[in-house]
Amino acid sequence: MSRSPLDIDDLVEHWTLLPDEVDLVVRLHEPSRLVFAVWLKFYTRHGRFPRGRGELHDDAVGFVARQLKVSAGDLGLIEWSGRTAERHRAAIRGHLGFRECSTADAEKLTGWLAAEVACKERRFDLVREELLGECRRERIEPPAEARVERIVRSALHQAEEALCMQVQSRLPPEVVDRLEELVAGADDGPSLLATIKSVPGSVSLDSMLTEIDKLRAVRAVGVPAAALADVAPKVVAGWRARAMVEAPSHLARHTPALRLTMLAALLRLREREITDALVELLIATVHRIDARAQRKVTNELIAEFKKVTGKENLLFRIAEASLTAPESRVRDVVFPAVAGGEQTLRDVVAEFRSKGPTYRRTVKTSMRASYTSHYRKGLIQLLDVLQFRSSNSTHRPVIAALELIARYARGSVQYYPDGEQVPQHRGLTGDWADLVVKVDQRGRRRVVRMVYEVCTFQALREALRCKEIWVVGADTFRNPDEDLPADFESRRAEHYGALRKPLDPTAFIDGLRAEMRAELTALHDGLDAAPWLSVKARPGGAGIKLEALDALPEPTNLRRLKREIERQWGTVALIDMLKEAALRTGCLSAATGVGARSGMDAAVLAERLLLCVYGYGTNTGIKAAAAGDHGHSEDELRYVRRRFLSADTARAMAVEIANATFAVRSEQVWGTGSTAVASDSTHFGAYDQNIFTQWHSRYGGRGVLIYWHVERKSMAIHSQLISCTASEVAAMVEGAVRHGTTMQVEANYTDSHGQSEIGFGITRLLGFDLLPRIKRINHVKLYRSGPGEASAWPALAPAMMGRAIRWDLIAEQYDQMIKYATAIQTGTASTEAILRRFTRAASHPTYQAMLEVGRAVKTIFVARYLRDRDLQREIHDGLNVAEGWNGGNQVLFYGKGGDIATNRRDEQELSVACLHVLQAAVAFVNTLLVQDVLAEPAWADALTPEDRRGLTPLFWTHVAPYGEVKLNMSKRLELRGDAAPAAPAAAQH
Repeated sequence: MSRSPLDIDDLVEHWTLLPDEVDLVVRLHEPSRLVFAVWLKFYTRHGRFPRGRGELHDDAVGFVARQLKVSAGDLGLIEWSGRTAERHRAAIRGHLGFRECSTADAEKLTGWLAAEVACKERRFDLVREELLGECRRERIEPPAEARVERIVRSALHQAEEALCMQVQSRLPPEVVDRLEELVAGADDGPSLLATIKSVPGSVSLDSMLTEIDKLRAVRAVGVPAAALADVAPKVVAGWRARAMVEAPSHLARHTPALRLTMLAALLRLREREITDALVELLIATVHRIDARAQRKVTNELIAEFKKVTGKENLLFRIAEASLTAPESRVRDVVFPAVAGGEQTLRDVVAEFRSKGPTYRRTVKTSMRASYTSHYRKGLIQLLDVLQFRSSNSTHRPVIAALELIARYARGSVQYYPDGEQVPQHRGLTGDWADLVVKVDQRGRRRVVRMVYEVCTFQALREALRCKEIWVVGADTFRNPDEDLPADFESRRAEHYGALRKPLDPTAFIDGLRAEMRAELTALHDGLDAAPWLSVKARPGGAGIKLEALDALPEPTNLRRLKREIERQWGTVALIDMLKEAALRTGCLSAATGVGARSGMDAAVLAERLLLCVYGYGTNTGIKAAAAGDHGHSEDELRYVRRRFLSADTARAMAVEIANATFAVRSEQVWGTGSTAVASDSTHFGAYDQNIFTQWHSRYGGRGVLIYWHVERKSMAIHSQLISCTASEVAAMVEGAVRHGTTMQVEANYTDSHGQSEIGFGITRLLGFDLLPRIKRINHVKLYRSGPGEASAWPALAPAMMGRAIRWDLIAEQYDQMIKYATAIQTGTASTEAILRRFTRAASHPTYQAMLEVGRAVKTIFVARYLRDRDLQREIHDGLNVAEGWNGGNQVLFYGKGGDIATNRRDEQELSVACLHVLQAAVAFVNTLLVQDVLAEPAWADALTPEDRRGLTPLFWTHVAPYGEVKLNMSKRLELRGDAAPAAPAAAQH
């Protein structure tokens, strides 16, 4: 396949002959000059000689040939092997100061890799890159590929061996015995090791008690934290992954050092994961107690509730009748005065009880009963295994309250003893106040123990959600200070530079304030030229009226284009689309085994990987994929899935396909590359016997969300599995920052669920624009840029807030905001973990400053959006692309009714990642097919502007996703301009 042309800047920078290089070249015999010059420039850039003509771009060869005033065809006049070629290579090495790699060099490089790189990074490709970089720094020509592979594998082995011996030496003898007991006899039936590996069940008391027992079992083994303290987290995670997928009998075959190290890593990380699961169960359980109490009370009241109208007249009649005959019975005087009599009065009482303080107190009473009779057992045991901490003095009374609850947990007293110091916290106010304190028979005010416990657990839940209270030994719910970069103070200027933000907060504020004023002025002055926009006071507080966009003409030739593709290539099986993408992009190289080398043939491994990705990506499963015509059994596919395929691997494959798509795109067909993505979520049903699957009110069912980031030409650059209650703002930021492709994201389209004032603030700090389609934009309010501007922009007054942005708060917290943005950019913590602190329940001072930045940026965006019809169209079209991608989910993910049929989080994530791979493969292959058809003379001018606007590679009219899986690696799609068919891309294993 022809390669994309090189940019002129790239040619000038890397392929221009310098004066000393020209002097070296002109001394040679004329036919040798071009070969020598091209090799010289290639060596200068890559630190090695090209392995063949295919590594030399025609544009680069032509550029060098024009400088030498020779024909580009001279490149074929000299043999690439032989004495002349060797003399040329020696001369180039001598000129650049390089030498060939000797045995001593290889040993030194191996030792350096093992000590400095392989002990921190276990991925073969990345270690290989470091080796090549070190060769370049030491002016050593890299050896042949086979020797490079041996050096890398030797370094990986030496590093792991040294680390395992180090970890083993730190384990006390009694801990070693307990670890060995986990493996011994574990294959005979249910074992402690299998229990430790198991995932938590659905939100229930049984799940909580099971996880508590599991955490106690892990802690009973007693793996010291110091055993793995200075080992890179990636390496520890790799050992944990291997221990998770290997059966006890396989673990027993390893050397004692490796086996003990893997088990120690498994237990240390599982302890953190189980701790996080218990915190999630605590949060969900307390919410469930409240939700069920509300539902129970509401249902009881609805049964007797009938809304009564005309209550003012009713009150007048009751008062008049009562005053007329004050000595008579109510039944004789009051009841007859009311239309409907006694029943109407009962309805009034029921209506009052169904809302207001009576309703809320009834809910609280029901919560207490539910907690006392059922959930208390698990929540009290949680206090024995979890340690809660807080760095905020406001929330420390909750910690003290938990200690009080733990001290009296086993007692049976109704009230806390008189004289006991009962900590007061926020959870005791409001509707709980009348229930938590009672007056006993002796007239003393006493704290009701069970009510106090319920109040405290509710306060704990709210504080945990925003990380004002954190848990010792957790990961997600760890000390929030650990989320921030530890080197921020020492590398402040570098971190500010990476975010492209000034060190002086005044410079940041002045720029933002000037941008606000400019956009508000542009909107104010442009109102008369914007007939689609009206700003005036309206009932309900709405100050803005924005007319919908006009419909654009429909494309007329795209159906014909799709029919032509189907005519030329017929109906293509989905497995063949995946295979073609894999062979052309080499994406299977991302599948590195979690254990040692398997010795499996590369071609066999590639076929089995494709079948596993197909089974997960279509949701039909490995069993269905194994039933096809390809010669691979279900057990063989499950082995490959277990050892070689993970969610991270599948995501890396999707990234490779996306990058390959960007590289092969024809600018003539698809236009210039975009720097904007659209993000949106879609709901998938899922098994609910786990703590991740949740009810979604908007979609009306239990399941999970997949959050996609899709660029303008229908290639997804990122996918992630999130719960139904997760922050879509956090998911939007996570995908835009950590997509991993070569695309530079400068703008993100999203709907209302993916934007917020915090979202506007954090995206500005991270350096990309948030461009949402805001629901109910007619109610949006614009902020003023400074005090004393009450009379500025009078035409916008109905849509303006009464106050200005608090720039002083931004200046005060500017450094802290940059620190949090740096944490997101560098990945010291997930975006969701960072943004947990920035919720309305949080009292964090940086939250208020981030809100002010977000309000300023949102004002800038809304002012621009309202007056710019092209921007409105751009956002609308971008989100339509994301909707189109979501439509593809239903076509490809058809197995089991489209529901994710597993309770395991890792399996759910793998299904999502494999679906991403499948859709990316379809988009990649369709990109090639479209370009192939449009390269024909008959199609040169066939597409209209409307056709090009609607042109997308995400279509499947010619794709057959169903039927028997027939995998034939030798059968390829023939495309014009193809070179020899690519060899199967073998995974590194």
